[in-house]
Amino acid sequence: MDPTKTIIDSVDRFRQRRTAPLLLELDLTEGLAEGPPSDPLAALLSMRKTRLADVLEGLRRARRDPRVKGLVVKIGGRPLGLAMVQELRTAVVQLRAAGKLTVAYGETFGEFGAGTIPYYLASAFEKVYLQPSGDVGLTGISLEQRFLKNALGKIGVDYQIAQRHEYKTAANTFTQDHMTDAHRESAVRIAESVIEQVVAGVAEGRGLAPERVRELIDQGPFIGAEALEAGLVDRLAYRDEVYDEIREEGDLLLFVSRYAKGAIAKKLPHPGEKVIALIHGNGMIRLGRSGRSPLGGGGAMGSDTICAAFRAARRDDNVKAIVFRVDSPGGSYVASDAIWREVVLARKAGKPVIISMGDLAASGGYFVSMAADVIVAQPGTLTGSIGVFGGKPSAAGLLSRIGVNSESVDIGANSGMFSPTRAYSEPQWERVNAWLDRIYDDFVGKVAQGRGLDRDRAHELARGRVWTGADAFSGGLVDELGGLEDAVALARSRVNLPKDAPVRSYPRMHPLERLRPPESSDDRAAALGQVRLEAWGPLTHLAAELGLPAQGPLILPGHWTIH
Repeated sequence: MDPTKTIIDSVDRFRQRRTAPLLLELDLTEGLAEGPPSDPLAALLSMRKTRLADVLEGLRRARRDPRVKGLVVKIGGRPLGLAMVQELRTAVVQLRAAGKLTVAYGETFGEFGAGTIPYYLASAFEKVYLQPSGDVGLTGISLEQRFLKNALGKIGVDYQIAQRHEYKTAANTFTQDHMTDAHRESAVRIAESVIEQVVAGVAEGRGLAPERVRELIDQGPFIGAEALEAGLVDRLAYRDEVYDEIREEGDLLLFVSRYAKGAIAKKLPHPGEKVIALIHGNGMIRLGRSGRSPLGGGGAMGSDTICAAFRAARRDDNVKAIVFRVDSPGGSYVASDAIWREVVLARKAGKPVIISMGDLAASGGYFVSMAADVIVAQPGTLTGSIGVFGGKPSAAGLLSRIGVNSESVDIGANSGMFSPTRAYSEPQWERVNAWLDRIYDDFVGKVAQGRGLDRDRAHELARGRVWTGADAFSGGLVDELGGLEDAVALARSRVNLPKDAPVRSYPRMHPLERLRPPESSDDRAAALGQVRLEAWGPLTHLAAELGLPAQGPLILPGHWTIH
């Protein structure tokens, strides 16, 4: 082999990679990671998973890059939450407006199942392709709740739970056998708000009248040929046919995340350069450090981790403002309050705090957000749930039925009040309710203070009710509708930084720093998550709802994730 020819060929290939037209790709089969990994296990599990922030940054750059001719996205597989879908839709619409080709293709939008939200995402693209064997499961929105009261009663488990107030319906699963009027009212409005957003988006994206989209939703799901005839897709085609149609010879395929991380993609901050700190708070809120169980059950937002991150950002002279990305259904009141305090202290130090809400920022997730300068949410974010519930199950009947006797030695009138084998006494029940009143009053008072509302108005918006971001915006619980990019832009403008000022996930540490133990609670290394062994593993969330370990009184009612 001629070594000269080999060198020339290598130079030509390198030149082509630097100059060839780019067709960006995004594969959503495995979904997207919301933020950077918080612990070693999360880093391992998300090693090959694309991050939302990288996608948004890549598409933002692509709008101005003449090399980028378009974007092709595979939609399907693991579902995405509604707010994340809206974040992607906005980025795609902006890319279209910049004159780039945008293509969505799916093997199916719901294989013998619902596909409304995946199709809602696809409708933002200029062209939508569907595999000939696929379907479009455009069927609307269904929120289904199950009630276990009668089943639990049959096995001898009773619940004593109180809530503040009628819309704080998380406990209804165990204390009711049907939806209460308030429960149904809240669920109906959530479904209505979501379907309004879906109809508007599909109508605009596909050039259809909203009334026609409503008709199509009632007619769905659609076989591929029917979807084509209805104008929901542009062509039935396999992947190779899609790429043959949109890709020209010489086009270079490149994943959006790789494009975003390219050598010239990131504007790294120079020593002393002013930056925006980005802090991610994902998962159930608890005391201690963020992390997850190796047995499963998802990640958690630990107050020690988030508070340490805020302290480090507050004391870093190069950090001029903080964007706090919140994606959480809530959890511990005490942990939420600790994080709330750090938000307040950051503002007192002259560093604006901008909240960017993800799919969920409800109950404790709203608690940690409400003191910020500005709250930004997507129309489909589920937020609010300003309320509290508490109590316990009593399994005495169940234990008796299976022949288990329980005896105790109690020193102190209320020493056994949290035992799951006996009911609360009347004085103990009074203490539980006094505790719930205290938490609710504190929550509503801080909402009124943080959002500039009088207390009566704050109570009216609270009462445990869950709102979509669109309705929360109308009520004043949210300041702006938008996504992470909008929150970052607001942060930059608040402190008069340039539009391209660097954003740093905070605290950013060298890998060697991650290996050393923190010197104190002020050390930025204290903001690292950890692997925690949870007794219930994948059933941690269910165990918490059953009252087995106490995850906290500020929790989103039921499972409201919308796919």
